[in-house]
Amino acid sequence: MKKFVSIFKNKEIVNRIFFTIIILFVVRIGAAVTVPGVTVSSDLANIMNSGNSLAIMNLMGGGALSNFSIFALGVSPYITAQIIISLLSKNVLPALTELSKQGEYGRKKTEMATRYLTLLLGAVQAYGIIRTMENSDYITLSGNGDFWNYAYLVTVLLAGAMLTMWLGDQITDKGLGNGISMIIFAGCIQSLPSQLTGAWGKWIVGNASHGSSDMIRGGFQFALYVLAMVFIIGFVVFIELSRRKIPVQHAGKGGQNPSMAKASFLPIKLNSAGVIPVIFASALLAAPSVIASFVSSDAAGARWLDIFNYNVAFRYEGFNGTHWYMPWGLLIYLVLVVAFTFFYASMQIDPEQLADNFQKNGSYIPGIRPGKETERYVAKVLNRVTCLGALALAFIAALPIVLTLADAFDGDTSLAIGGTGLIIIVGVAIEVSNQIDGLLAGKSFEEVKGARS
Repeated sequence: MKKFVSIFKNKEIVNRIFFTIIILFVVRIGAAVTVPGVTVSSDLANIMNSGNSLAIMNLMGGGALSNFSIFALGVSPYITAQIIISLLSKNVLPALTELSKQGEYGRKKTEMATRYLTLLLGAVQAYGIIRTMENSDYITLSGNGDFWNYAYLVTVLLAGAMLTMWLGDQITDKGLGNGISMIIFAGCIQSLPSQLTGAWGKWIVGNASHGSSDMIRGGFQFALYVLAMVFIIGFVVFIELSRRKIPVQHAGKGGQNPSMAKASFLPIKLNSAGVIPVIFASALLAAPSVIASFVSSDAAGARWLDIFNYNVAFRYEGFNGTHWYMPWGLLIYLVLVVAFTFFYASMQIDPEQLADNFQKNGSYIPGIRPGKETERYVAKVLNRVTCLGALALAFIAALPIVLTLADAFDGDTSLAIGGTGLIIIVGVAIEVSNQIDGLLAGKSFEEVKGARS
């Protein structure tokens, strides 16, 4: 309560909060405006609850793809461009590697390259989404389907993506938190009230006219559902806040101070990769189906493509009339999530560069020699921590899929809990809370400094 009072007493934080709300309101208005010249099928909104590739794109677009709005691409092209530029900057493209070492000037040049790549990726992705959804009969074009009609639609979607990216930049500069994350956060959190409302209607309202026993059973199911959601949110918060702290000491006077040595450490997050591995794994798993849909609607319906669908379990016949199911798509998905978690964690923390920086700055890990031994130690700790983080991330990502395959919600996939959206919601909420704490701490420091002067 004291923190809330401090927030509303701080004019800067209040202005940032209202500015963020206004920008998110503009984004939600744009997400409700369907692209002119397109008729959306009623099946499109239903398919967004199935957890397929379109559902992931809808998540990255803040829920704008569900009605094929002008903001349908969302920030997906920008995020993809950021990841590609980051990969090329890791000693792959010498020019980008050199820019990454040039401070603020290099950061601006890298950001400009990211935006140019966003334009290219956005145009390709826009055309691919249009053809995929058209071949799947989710949308109908009012034009004759010639080059200029597709060019017009691609231009509208690309303009919406660039406007979304600009709005995100405004939140970053004048609002709270990372703007891109906040836009995705707004699209994810809007589904939580509808989930609870749907669960209430299914188990409480739906059983109200079936007798007292069904009413009691429905109430128990609803309470269990809410408790499970609270437990999963708590688990995600625990994973996001968990860190392995490696103690670090510094040569010189500061290193001789016991309190200084105690406060200095290298934190390694349990989930340092965030939600990026889930997004990449979903995109890679969906690539064959998207390419097939891009070619023709007949190819999109091929049976062999189901092996890449993590919502499908193949039935196999055993001896004596027995049968068993194998969810190949889910297994491939989990392997990709774990692999991308290790890959992205190694991008975030480079043991070789870290050991080199320690040696240059006169820092060291107690009991570990500087140089190669420090590098091996950090790499070992990072791999162990990332292993736990990868398993936890795979569990959270697989939870709604497993519950859907087990028919835990009687065919209503919109009630599935867990997954990518929950990780984004918790991560962004923690990030915003940390930024508010930083602003409050800065204000307190200024007040103390003013009182002393």
